[in-house]
Amino acid sequence: MLETKQVTLGPLELTAGLIVFPVSYIINDCLVEVWGYRRARLVIWLGFLMNFLFVIFGLAADALPAAPYWKGDEGFHAIFGLAPRIAGASFLAFLVGSLLNAYVMSRMKLLQGGRHFSLRAIVSTVVGETADSLVFFPLALGGVVPWNVLPAIMLTQVMLKTIYEIVALPVTVHVVRRLKRLEGADAYDEHISYNIWKIFDL
Repeated sequence: MLETKQVTLGPLELTAGLIVFPVSYIINDCLVEVWGYRRARLVIWLGFLMNFLFVIFGLAADALPAAPYWKGDEGFHAIFGLAPRIAGASFLAFLVGSLLNAYVMSRMKLLQGGRHFSLRAIVSTVVGETADSLVFFPLALGGVVPWNVLPAIMLTQVMLKTIYEIVALPVTVHVVRRLKRLEGADAYDEHISYNIWKIFDL
């Protein structure tokens, strides 16, 4: 929903989703690092379900007739009356980006023997955010936002979200270390299935 708002900050063309999307990737990184890909996959699908239900209930509420004295119907519709293409693009982009982020984190941890968490977090974010942007923006905003503007928006989004991740790294590293101590967990995803449909294979 936040991604639908276009924002201009000086020379930068952005969407308001920049506020919250990087946080979901940071949480994803923590989940994979501590509990592994399979737990992260379940959480991603649960997040998808919550997003889907939110949109469905929002559309249902928007479809209800407004009271004649209520003046906020136009604003309510602008927020909750998402076009099907925007909702569909949002769902697909979330799944593709989040699952790729988790996959890259998991595979890199195995390849690096558990070292270099910060590098894994940054690389997985770049991969996930790039995939998210490549799916969402053309599907949701192509033709609405000029095509020649979309690449600049996508590139700026990926760069700023990656910077967001880097700035937050000290906190992320601290949280991961603390969770590992408290939970006694440090998952290595050896001999697991990365099939995205095996949701309950924990």
